[in-house]
This record gives sequence, C-alpha cells and structure tokens, in this order.
Amino acid sequence: MSTYTAHFRVWRGDADGGGLRDYRVEVHDGEVVLDIIHRLQATQAGDLAVRWNCKAGKCGSCSAEVNGRPRLMCMTRMSVFGRDETITVTPMRTFPVVRDLVTDVSFNYDKAREVPSFVPPEGVAPGEYRMLQEDVERSQEFRKCIECFLCQDTCHVVRDHEENKKAFAGPRFLMRVAELDMHPLDAAEEQGLDRKRSAQDEHGLGYCNITKCCTEVCPEHIKITDNALIPLKERAVDRKYDPLVWLGDKIRRRT
Repeated sequence: MSTYTAHFRVWRGDADGGGLRDYRVEVHDGEVVLDIIHRLQATQAGDLAVRWNCKAGKCGSCSAEVNGRPRLMCMTRMSVFGRDETITVTPMRTFPVVRDLVTDVSFNYDKAREVPSFVPPEGVAPGEYRMLQEDVERSQEFRKCIECFLCQDTCHVVRDHEENKKAFAGPRFLMRVAELDMHPLDAAEEQGLDRKRSAQDEHGLGYCNITKCCTEVCPEHIKITDNALIPLKERAVDRKYDPLVWLGDKIRRRT
C-alpha cells in the first residue's frame, strides 16, 4: 500500500467567522476525502466538526465543498487529485455555518413542509392503487434523491442571492412538485390544488433558468433539469397561456 502526505486546507470557524487552516495529512490508497477528515480529527484537530453517517453515499450527511465544488466527501476519491495538489474543504456556502464543516440546512426542511403531499384518489384504498409501469417510471427516478442538498447548495438563485430564499423552493423541492404532478394517481387537482400553478406562484419555478448546475452535482445522477424542471415549466406555461387548455378547463368546470 502506497502512502503519501497531502496538503489540506480546511475551513475552521462558526457563525461569527473563521478561515482556512493548513494541515499535512497522511493518505493511503483507496481513501476518500472523508477518510482524511476523520484522520485529521484523530491526529491533529480533535475539535473539528463534520457531519456524516453512512459513508456509503446514501445518507447525504457529509455534503461539503471540495476545491469549490459541492460534493459528498465520502464519494470523492483522493485519487482524482494530484499528490502535490492542495485540497480545500469548506462548508456548503448557501447555508449558514454552525461550526467548521457543519451547516444549518433547516431551510430545506422548511421548504419541504411547504409542498403539499400526495393526495390519494377518492374511493381507492392504498392497497388498491393500480398504475402502469410506464407512468410510474416517469417520476421513479426522482425518488433516488438522498437529500444531500448539493443541488440546493449549487443553485445560484439562492447561492448568490440570499433574498430569493423566501420565494424559491430550490431544485430539490421543485423536483418534488414535479414528481407529484406526474404521479398517475395524485388527485390534487380534484381537491382544488393546481400543482403547476403553485410551482410558479408559491415555489418560484420562474426563478430557475435551467443552467443544469443542480444536475451536474447530483451524486445519484438524477436528471433534475431535463426530467423534472423543464417538463414542469412546460406544463405551467401550457396551463397559464395555452388558450385551448384554458377553454378545456372552463368546460370541465361547467360539467
């Protein structure tokens, strides 16, 4: 097993401020950035705060920014960096720092609560749901989300504009709206909830300018922009501006 010493720069501090500190840390073959952070805790910085859980890329806990790119530390192999390269690890920039690499991601849970849940069809019990696999596949991809919030972190609508957070749900939760809108059994519209309109008016769909940065950082390789946000935008525009759709809605309401 080959071993070398890497140069790490890790952000240390809290909500009141902080800065980057330099460390020289031992690296072994096959390790990931989270391994090095743990070794750093064990040997040099016992008070370093970092959030993690599964170390298998499934819990989404160890989100951070490595050399400026939002990543899961447990899925970022040291082999992708040169041995003489300085590796900078900082907390997610979009969310308030709690301490060191730990950020307050409660913004995301607040946004999750604002999205109305699945509305079951009237008169159909849960065990009686019947759906074509073709319909299920449209939104099944979105259920792979591990809620690492890297897409939320990299989205420049909130990353660079704090004032947008109140009006914009972010790609993760617009994807949730799209998933429910595509659900073949969701009866929200029959209950008076227009998910397409709420996506536009309440969750800030219009703020998204489809740069695909959210898709690029997704560790589950979900095509957030192409398969969720763009189709949702198309549906919202059709509902709002298509005269035939508008007329059809009027006729349906009369009947």
